[in-house]
Amino acid sequence: MTSTSADRIGTLATERGIKVAVAESLTSGLVAAAVGKGADAAEWFAGGIVAYQTEVKQRLLGVSGGTDPCSAECAAQLARGARELLDADIAVSTTGVGGPDPEDGHAPGTVFVGWSFGDRAGARRLAIEGGPEEVLERAVDEALRILVALAHGDEPVQPRGD
Repeated sequence: MTSTSADRIGTLATERGIKVAVAESLTSGLVAAAVGKGADAAEWFAGGIVAYQTEVKQRLLGVSGGTDPCSAECAAQLARGARELLDADIAVSTTGVGGPDPEDGHAPGTVFVGWSFGDRAGARRLAIEGGPEEVLERAVDEALRILVALAHGDEPVQPRGD
């Protein structure tokens, strides 16, 4: 799915003349690597930020102090921050707990994929079963799916739990 999604994002971004950005915590650059595989990515992919530490999320991407790093609020702020910082039209973000152990009261597989375009931002919560590799793979797939929707001009507003 990854290369097909990246190509679809690239085609839509090129057709619509939009720039794409990503911000990642949980996936540590995997989304950016997947997006960058799209045809002519240099024309439409502004770039990505990997921010693991809370202070980096706050300083670089504008996440509000006291925001739970495993939350819809954090995911939306990460996406908005990346879009603004990289002067992009649309952005996605990933944050959550990859596992295998819980963190700060959140179960392994608790993932939030954020999105931002225009003055809007939001996030989708996922509860992914499986080990860390499966969690990361599903998080990347969902981020790419949301980017396709955004590049198409759709707003992915409805939360979906898995």
